[in-house]
Amino acid sequence: MTEAKSTNPGFTPETVSELANLAAHSDDSIVSRTLMKSPAGSLTLFAFDAGQHLSEHTCPYDAIAHVIDGTGEIVINGTLHEVAAGQVVLMPANIPHAVNAKQCFKMILTMFKHEKVAD
Repeated sequence: MTEAKSTNPGFTPETVSELANLAAHSDDSIVSRTLMKSPAGSLTLFAFDAGQHLSEHTCPYDAIAHVIDGTGEIVINGTLHEVAAGQVVLMPANIPHAVNAKQCFKMILTMFKHEKVAD
């Protein structure tokens, strides 16, 4: 059995980091920083400036958005969810979703690839 390799371009192993400080807000932008990536999924930190958004899209991964600073809006399959620091929401694979920043906020996005199950 071959072990899947992961990369961690976002931070150094065994180093304690202040999560919210790993990505800074930038005027009129969305800043993303990949913290971990493997064939099974990824961990990405996003910093949204007020007024920024990710348009509705789908993804073949289950994605968990964990807000770590501020508040935002996440629309899943047409339903608006207001989220704040300390809250999480699951965005199921292949379901349309979007992210809106009414104010500056930061979130961690954890994506999990679905394993195909043999019949």
